[in-house]
Amino acid sequence: MSQADIGLIGLAVMGQNLVLNMSDHGYRVAVYNRSPEKTRHFIEGPADNRTISGCYSLEELVASLKAPRKVMLMIRAGSAVDQLIEQLTPLLEPGDIIIDGGNSRFTDTNRRVKAVADSGLRFLGCGISGGEEGARHGPSIMPGGDVSAWPEVREIFQSIAAKVDGQPCCQWVGEAGAGHYVKMVHNGIEYGDMQLISEAFHLMQRGLGLEVEPMQQVFADWNKGVLDSYLVEITAEILQQRDTDGLPLIDKILDSAGQKGTGKWTGISALDLGIPLTLIGEAVFARCLSALKEQRLRAEEIYATERIIFRGDAIQAVSDLHDALYASKIISYAQGYMLMQEAAREYGWNLSYGDIALMWRGGCIIRSRFLGNIKDAFDNDAALENLLLDEFFITAIKQCLPGWRKTVARGIELGLPLPALSSALAFFDGYRCGRLPANMLQAQRDYFGAHTYERIDRPRGERFHTDWSGQGGDTPSTSYDV
Repeated sequence: MSQADIGLIGLAVMGQNLVLNMSDHGYRVAVYNRSPEKTRHFIEGPADNRTISGCYSLEELVASLKAPRKVMLMIRAGSAVDQLIEQLTPLLEPGDIIIDGGNSRFTDTNRRVKAVADSGLRFLGCGISGGEEGARHGPSIMPGGDVSAWPEVREIFQSIAAKVDGQPCCQWVGEAGAGHYVKMVHNGIEYGDMQLISEAFHLMQRGLGLEVEPMQQVFADWNKGVLDSYLVEITAEILQQRDTDGLPLIDKILDSAGQKGTGKWTGISALDLGIPLTLIGEAVFARCLSALKEQRLRAEEIYATERIIFRGDAIQAVSDLHDALYASKIISYAQGYMLMQEAAREYGWNLSYGDIALMWRGGCIIRSRFLGNIKDAFDNDAALENLLLDEFFITAIKQCLPGWRKTVARGIELGLPLPALSSALAFFDGYRCGRLPANMLQAQRDYFGAHTYERIDRPRGERFHTDWSGQGGDTPSTSYDV
């Protein structure tokens, strides 16, 4: 067989499906897995009669590739990536390219880009979204790293990526770890979207008393309008699934959620950069709370109260919930974009926010109808400070606000937790409020710690200290801002 266009290491479901996708588009692919049996099974099974060759050592893999060699890693993030880079480096030649397609932390990618460059090689960190279906038929791909390597892989990646209106959901993101950072934010928004939808399901089921069949129809109907998205679509499909006894499978699933860390990383980055990523933070903590299953069962017994029955108009309540979900999803994306904008300033990245929305329109887990509106917003104003200041989203939020407030209040009245829906509303109310109680916070900080404060009647940056107790003196503490 002729030399391969690209090599791929790691034949779990994502790796296998990406390879088959590349083969579908006419590329020759060499594959390697640390387990020879898995390589052999793939070559003799799904890859049979395709332009795919199995390799049983890294040396064989490297020797089978065209120059400049392109080696893609689809393995678990962390130390395994570093170990494999160490093994590959002496086998490669200057100008060859290592591509990390896993969910690596962007700080690791920053480090690896530099370390690989010191060896004369080039490194790309590519976020890939869409799960196994996306990998097989067209994922969203977010490449970053050494920009000189991008032209070498662009044709392959844009060929296999999802397409929307003929445009590939794969564009250059930026230097160093920018690609993995954008994927991290994507996953954070994914956490938020999943929690919002789960809260909508919970309120309909436990609060409004809807059975599974009408809930399934609600989500199916929602997916035909402004809430059209992959996650709403699959929620409707999940509610259709029956267990072997004919009962809804959803009611048999344990309410204790797992996570792999990317949502937590998003929250940590937001704290580091001083961005109020409140909704995504609540979504992460909601998963943590769900894991306390045994404690929650004990607490339910201890605090057992008579269940409040909803007596209102269920049709109107569902309509209000639709508006609450839509508005909260807008907040989730707005917060994610706030974080990316601050990261770009902090790390010196030149991110194209419209292109990021374009990459997320197809192939990925958070694909939604209004990503096109996000693209339009940044096309209209590349320097847009916040999505909530764009006319389309201003109109949408104003229309949704009454139902949003009623939904959050309804959850409180019924005793049902809606942490993501309510935190989104609290964020919006804070964002639109020209006067917040942080003046009291600053007075308290100055009282006990002489941290100083600014005044509304003096220029910004000029700081003051008051001896509030008459015993503290007039020496201020050093101050800092986040």
